[in-house]
Amino acid sequence: MLTGDPVTVRRATRDDLAAIRRIYNQGVEDRAATLESDPRTLDENEQWWSQHAAPYAVLVAVEGKNVVGWASLNPFSARCAHAAIADVSVYVEREFRGKGVGFGLLCELARQAKHGGFRKLVLHALNGNEHGKRLYRKVGFREVGVFREHGEIDGRYVDVVAMERILSREPGARR
Repeated sequence: MLTGDPVTVRRATRDDLAAIRRIYNQGVEDRAATLESDPRTLDENEQWWSQHAAPYAVLVAVEGKNVVGWASLNPFSARCAHAAIADVSVYVEREFRGKGVGFGLLCELARQAKHGGFRKLVLHALNGNEHGKRLYRKVGFREVGVFREHGEIDGRYVDVVAMERILSREPGARR
């Protein structure tokens, strides 16, 4: 899969869904990036995609013709008071982790979020995922708290850290 081509970031299309699903399911298998325990099905992937109309961007990182990572803005809450807040997801192909792919995706995702009228990004990560937390801090997220024993993975409880990044302090975004 490694071709030596530069990695570029672009908006995802429906044609990218198989690669997005494959990379997400690697995260499920690795037990380091999600509390999900079952691989995402084709139907679940289609339903997820249907929830990502503008301004909820989905981006992919591409090397040559291969999708090697993806990131998305997701609805945070249905409450109008939270309309300017987006939840963030980012997943990178195993062989590309630690090589700047996640950083590139998150930087462009923040730009897309600001352009889409969001003023704040939030995420929840497994507290034991030090690589992920380091990445999130590098792109401007800060830890705001830890949910103790918040989920279960393979019969053990794990902590989840909440993180945020303020994009704009201007009132009135996305109202």
